Amino acid sequence: MQASLAYLEKTWQRMFPEAPYQFNFLDERFDKLYESEQKQGTIFVSFACIAIFIACLGLFGLSAFAISQRIKEIGIRKVLGANVTGIVTLLSKDFLKLVGIAALVAFPVAWFVMHNWLKDFAYRINIQWWIFLLAGILAALIALITVSFQAIKAAVANPVKSLRTE
Repeated sequence: MQASLAYLEKTWQRMFPEAPYQFNFLDERFDKLYESEQKQGTIFVSFACIAIFIACLGLFGLSAFAISQRIKEIGIRKVLGANVTGIVTLLSKDFLKLVGIAALVAFPVAWFVMHNWLKDFAYRINIQWWIFLLAGILAALIALITVSFQAIKAAVANPVKSLRTE
């Protein structure tokens, strides 16, 4: 490598003595081309994590509010023999429906944006359907974990405390 570079420099100096000899490797040029994409990817991942955290906080607050509105219903269901799994399922079902509706709206938009962004690259990939399935499952799992904390807390609470005020 060094001998080749020295030979190229000597040839350059002989052909163009007034111009300085400068070289770079093609892989370094490709790295510089994709450096901005990598920085942009890091920024997107950071903001996505922040957005997911804020969404989880909102979902947590919404589930706490919805459960506090239905605390008497939960107490009556417990008195009538409902188990913790049934109550958690009942409370989580509404939130999972909302996540499903959000996914149905978001997936076509995400596909369209990604498809248009990938058109700018010389070598591109097609977006597979299983990526959206995985994202939907992950979103449902995060929502279920967020809501189930409040739902389990309400399901194991003593029903006498919630029904005492009536």
